[in-house]
Amino acid sequence: MIQTDPNSPPRLTDPAQLARNRSRATLDGLFLQNLAADEVKDRLTEVNRTFTKPAVVTGFPETWGRAFPEAKVVEDNDTIDLEVGAHDLVIHGLSLHWANDPVGQLIQAKRALVPDGLFLGVLFGGQTLAELRAVLAEVEIEMTGGLSPRILPMGEIRDLGALLQRAGFALPVADSDLRQVTYPDATALIRDLRLMGERNALDQRLLKPLSRSFLTIVNDRYAQHFGAEDGRVSASFDLVFLTGWAPDDSQPKPLRPGSAAARLADALGTDETKLTD
Repeated sequence: MIQTDPNSPPRLTDPAQLARNRSRATLDGLFLQNLAADEVKDRLTEVNRTFTKPAVVTGFPETWGRAFPEAKVVEDNDTIDLEVGAHDLVIHGLSLHWANDPVGQLIQAKRALVPDGLFLGVLFGGQTLAELRAVLAEVEIEMTGGLSPRILPMGEIRDLGALLQRAGFALPVADSDLRQVTYPDATALIRDLRLMGERNALDQRLLKPLSRSFLTIVNDRYAQHFGAEDGRVSASFDLVFLTGWAPDDSQPKPLRPGSAAARLADALGTDETKLTD
């Protein structure tokens, strides 16, 4: 029998189920992976630097390998297969949201970078599938009186940006790109999640599939609350981009408080007024 460490944090993701889900993904279903890879390419064109030793960490190595054929592409295992200090660019390709230890993934990515190397990650953020999450919760509470873990909890942009700081990156930046995708109904959305490799892989998920009656009510409720044009329904996918640099002495650093060489009033061309006690 497998022994677990009682002091370790609870496991969010079932790696075996996640691997099965990803193996069922189709080329057509990976449109968001392709979109994310294109967005990463666009962002790299805005960086005034040529990267000669890139690496990509992802759960979909074939897709990202086609997008970055010059990069070393490795899977997002708990231990990332990258050498320390071997790369000037590490991309984490739309899979960090499933990590049981996201900070550990970021720390390993930072260790793989040369000084002043760039990390650029993309993952699903907190607004992803907000509509489906709300409808499933509403219907399940009505039908059973309780809630089950059906959709992965995803971090908000402020919390995700803080992960970069915890991992020790310099000059951390987080921003998001909210995309809307329409479907004929909620069932089509759930089917598409399977084709994306993004079905429920939570460790504490219920193994019993959704009943037909449950799905019928979900379809009706989803259309009622989140209907789009032409009788379709809308789903949100929140792409959060994380950017940080491996620390280096050449990078700009904030000044020490009280170390300014000139007064702000002089710079603004105004008089300084002292506050009374």
